[in-house]
Amino acid sequence: MTIVRRACAALLPTAVLLVGVLAAVGCGRAPSPPEPVATQPVQAVTQLVADLRRNDLEAYARHAVPAPLHARLETAWSEGRTVWPLTELPLDDRFPSFIAALAAQDAERTLVATYRRQFAGADAELRSAAKTLGLFATQYVRNEPGYSETERDHHAQLIVAISAWAQTAPLGDSKRAREAIPQLVAAARATGLAAPDAFAHAGMDRSLRRLGPFVERLKRVLTGYGLDLDAALGSVQASLAEQTGDTARVRIRYRLAGEAVDAYVLVERRDGRWYLSDLLRHAEAEADAPAKPRAAPAAGARAGKAAAPAATAVPAR
Repeated sequence: MTIVRRACAALLPTAVLLVGVLAAVGCGRAPSPPEPVATQPVQAVTQLVADLRRNDLEAYARHAVPAPLHARLETAWSEGRTVWPLTELPLDDRFPSFIAALAAQDAERTLVATYRRQFAGADAELRSAAKTLGLFATQYVRNEPGYSETERDHHAQLIVAISAWAQTAPLGDSKRAREAIPQLVAAARATGLAAPDAFAHAGMDRSLRRLGPFVERLKRVLTGYGLDLDAALGSVQASLAEQTGDTARVRIRYRLAGEAVDAYVLVERRDGRWYLSDLLRHAEAEADAPAKPRAAPAAGARAGKAAAPAATAVPAR
């Protein structure tokens, strides 16, 4: 594997995580008091932005869908059929293995050694990989049938911003990596979600609550690399573009890594409360998702080592 391909493997989880989180306007810390009910279209957006700024995944899941759908999703999660709302992230099926790899025994030493061997000082190659990733991700968004047109437009703008950030971020800085990796390892272990089927056993609400501090730590690490997600969320301006009965379109504008994002989200009213239409569509599909076949553990995982794709994802953060 060339260093460019290894760099792409490292950058891809970071990029898709950020695209998914921001494009969905949400994704944890202990739950805060309930927010006011979103009785206006714009509130459906601003409420989820507030949840994300507090790192409150549990509240996000509660606010994103009606209570009956939330209950169905909790059942599907406990049965191992979904990890919604993590399914809003591309590569969501790798998120549990990402946590497991970070929390593995001797993970800190293994990941630091991997970074030094594959990425340390490889700034030019990492910049090239970031550019390649941007082109690949843009093409993926254009061709993925599961996205609506509003999602495609928002995702495309996010990809531009993230790709531009990654091309200038100090991803090859060994000192930063040595500081970042122990933080993520400790945060992953603190979730208690590294064991096989841990997400299903804990259930949706408990899992999301445990992931809150991990998301908070991940934000801090990314800020150290020049990507301040809380600043981006703090810059969000939402305004009503149009409304027809129980459907509406909300314009959202913010800055991510110095790039302006100007997009729209569709919202709809159910039982007097407003929700993001695309999130509802995705959540309903996940609530009805069939059981997933149990994947065999990778050779590295069976040997008690972090799997290579998840391990190489850490330095890019």
